[in-house]
Amino acid sequence: MPRAGAAWKSAWLTVTVTRARQDRLLGLLVREGEWATAATLADALGVTPRSVRSYVTALNARVAPGVAVESGSHGYRAGPDAAQALRAEGETGTPRDRLHTLVRALLDNADGIDVFDTADALHVSSATLEGDLARVRGLLGGTDLTLERSASRARLRGTEAAQRRLLSRLAHDEMDAGSFDLVALRRTLGEGSVGARAFGPFKTDLVARLGALGWFVNEFGIGDVVMHIAIAADRVARDRPLEAGDAVDAGARPEQSEIEAVIAELAERHLGVRLGSGDVRHLAMLVLTRVVAPGAAIAGAREQTRAQIDPEVESAVRSVVEQAAAEFLVDIVHEDFLLRLALHVQNLRQRAREQAWSRNPLTRSLKSTYPMIFEVAVFIANGLHERLGIPLLDDEIAYIAMHVGGRLERSRRADQLLTATIVCPGYYELHELLRSSVDRSLGQAIEVVGVETRVDPDWRSIDTDLVLTTIEPPVVGDRIVRIQPFLTGADVERVQTAAGRIRRSRRLARLRRELERYFEPSAFVRGLDPALGEEGVIRSLGARLVGTGVIDDDYVERAIQRERLSSTAFTDALAVPHAIGMTASRTAIAIGIADPSMPWGEGRVQVVALVAFSESDREAFQTVFEQFVEVFSERDSVQRIVRRSSDFGGFLDELVAVIDG
Repeated sequence: MPRAGAAWKSAWLTVTVTRARQDRLLGLLVREGEWATAATLADALGVTPRSVRSYVTALNARVAPGVAVESGSHGYRAGPDAAQALRAEGETGTPRDRLHTLVRALLDNADGIDVFDTADALHVSSATLEGDLARVRGLLGGTDLTLERSASRARLRGTEAAQRRLLSRLAHDEMDAGSFDLVALRRTLGEGSVGARAFGPFKTDLVARLGALGWFVNEFGIGDVVMHIAIAADRVARDRPLEAGDAVDAGARPEQSEIEAVIAELAERHLGVRLGSGDVRHLAMLVLTRVVAPGAAIAGAREQTRAQIDPEVESAVRSVVEQAAAEFLVDIVHEDFLLRLALHVQNLRQRAREQAWSRNPLTRSLKSTYPMIFEVAVFIANGLHERLGIPLLDDEIAYIAMHVGGRLERSRRADQLLTATIVCPGYYELHELLRSSVDRSLGQAIEVVGVETRVDPDWRSIDTDLVLTTIEPPVVGDRIVRIQPFLTGADVERVQTAAGRIRRSRRLARLRRELERYFEPSAFVRGLDPALGEEGVIRSLGARLVGTGVIDDDYVERAIQRERLSSTAFTDALAVPHAIGMTASRTAIAIGIADPSMPWGEGRVQVVALVAFSESDREAFQTVFEQFVEVFSERDSVQRIVRRSSDFGGFLDELVAVIDG
């Protein structure tokens, strides 16, 4: 029997890991949107190119005769049926399928299940089912549920609320990147649950009704609430309602009764389910704490928001935001921002009490595209954890990052615009019309500071970032863009492209200057040992910086604490561990190369850059942090740097070559 159990465990691990790697491969191709070689994908997954080819075959088999992954001379790229392949259930009868079937059976039968009868129904041995029950016990940690066993019967013990949290966890595990997926939800609840025909109109009407009541609706959170409504409808239909006493009480709010009435009405109309008071109360609280905020249509929105906020929460948010603004030199201390974030944090504290976290489908993209904003959010989250005791996950940190990014977008300074000169020989008011068109179409990207109306201007004296000319210039350059006297769509695209190119070259030129100052040649390691894990690698690289006197052991420990808050793998190839607090004697960077890639967080990386920032280089933090991540977000650049960096000199040469293009 032990051998059979070991064989089952090995088979289960093989199926689960292989499926996960197939999904990760396809996820990488979908995000990249371009061709990738088998070697590049193998590095990202930590497997061989031969395995990549087998994964591609399996992915295409999921949607046959469709195409999930296209193959060609340039490698592989996502095919037209990629999304369908990610949602495909795969092979039936796998341990994952049995686990969900078993959990549903335990949840649906208050008296439990007979182990032998269930094994027969699933066409597996009783030993296999015993292994599945062991996996169920593993899922119950932190759920307030227990799995009891009496002879041949197994049953779940716990409240209805706890059982629904278990269903929620299974549903989230089925969904890709936290996005609401009705097909995945029905796999969790069973094919007899509510279908898409009912839920499409239900969600549309719910959003419309909430908007009519004057609320801003968070579309990223509404899918999570709809998932809970689906679970509630399914459980009520099985005569398993949520009793009024099981609903977490966050304190009565006057607007709650309106939302309760809306949910009850729509559930009965669209889903054919009459929800009891416990269910509508619980679901209304989810709406209030996850997807709505007072909008302009609500009279006295600011005053109403402030009235809802616990003074302790507002004080904590204000203090932490002020510290973040000073630490990162960002303009985020604004009253509306503070109030909205405080309301979000108060709702977050309520979700923490319910152990009902809100998923964010943008977490990965926010982290890789806006690492600085995400880092500010981590700082704020850590401060709130220390003051309010709120445990935070990456998805919740991402929501804070969205608040921060929204505030920074509103407060962008005009000096970030590129300056431009228009060259348009005078002919009636033609140059005035052209300037008006440029301002209207490109005003958010450039600022016109001069207009030359001569047919022979002094080209050398024009020193703006861009020159937009309707005549052929005697010189060529990246900053000179030929446009038509009557601005066309193609002209607008060319100017935007040139502006983007100039901004990027300036950012990277500044990055090159900064990096050449900050790299520590003695802190370069090629061949990181994956067995060390994240913390071991941080200690290994940190020891080299400690040896130079740049940091002390306390900085290394704080870098490890920061890593535990949220993985610093900001791209699919780069991790940038660092401590919260700029306490280094000078700014320095230690580099570690992993070839092949090593696990880091939920992904794999090939480059680890342990960064130690000093107080005097506070302004450099944004440049080094954000642009360094940008360089390593391009997979071809990563492969070039990793393959050719046999020592520190080679690494720096290749990095500079990539930056210079």
